[in-house]
Amino acid sequence: MSGVYHWGALAVQERVGVRGPAEHVGRSIGTGIRDVAAAFLELQPHLVVGAADGAGRMWASWLTGPPGFVRATGPHRIAVAGGPPAGDPLAEALATAGTRVGTIALDPRTRRRMRLNGALTATPRGFAVEAEQVFANCPKYLQKRQPLELVAEGAGVVARGDALTPGQVRTVRGADTFFVATTAEAEGADASHRGGLPGFVEVLSPVELAWPDYAGNAMFLTLGNLTADPRAGLLFPDWESGSVLQLSGRALTEFAPDGGRRTRFRVESVVEAVHPGRLLWSTPEYSPHLGSTTR
Repeated sequence: MSGVYHWGALAVQERVGVRGPAEHVGRSIGTGIRDVAAAFLELQPHLVVGAADGAGRMWASWLTGPPGFVRATGPHRIAVAGGPPAGDPLAEALATAGTRVGTIALDPRTRRRMRLNGALTATPRGFAVEAEQVFANCPKYLQKRQPLELVAEGAGVVARGDALTPGQVRTVRGADTFFVATTAEAEGADASHRGGLPGFVEVLSPVELAWPDYAGNAMFLTLGNLTADPRAGLLFPDWESGSVLQLSGRALTEFAPDGGRRTRFRVESVVEAVHPGRLLWSTPEYSPHLGSTTR
């Protein structure tokens, strides 16, 4: 089963001692979109997409639309109507055929999530992705929320920089959810989720963050990618206001003697935006797993 993992993921699995469980869990990774997955996608009002921009920087972008804007159009293909708002760091990449993307659809209402990675094709209405990896993750560390209001207007990109402002520092410190986009060059891109209680992402300085790596599914796809390539993109959604904070930079994983793990991220570029057509969500019901997180 090592064929579903590249050398970076295998190296982390070996180091942590989970090769056996990883091989078992790896059997869930396929290329086909099952009927239940297709039905799940059509209910989602947003999709996170990770990719590299034209300069090679990794970003995670937040796409929104009415349910059905993301749908399976075949057993190995999804179509996305529309794209990122004007000024988004991935606007050009998501209109370029051949871009390698990682996507994650996460439903706060049900604590379900689905990941699909592959190669992009531009379409008249947006873009499509030919699936190379399709799999679901368990609901661990996902916060539960309910949709409240759809806001049609938006201001687009409101700030750019190369370090966090005081307001953006508060956003990061208050976050209970973020998404991380990574790559392993020839192996393609991936987008994943991280969740914790507010404060689980530390702001060490305006250009450096850190967060713990909680026990998960033993795949280590994100840490494996970072072993092979340190580029990463982070996306912090503000569920209650609809704004998003996007960071691009480089990350590395620190392994402690007791088996604990922590990722440190160096900020290189910052984009803050307010999207039109954004859905506002309730305050969270935190995951029950967060009371027993281990590093």
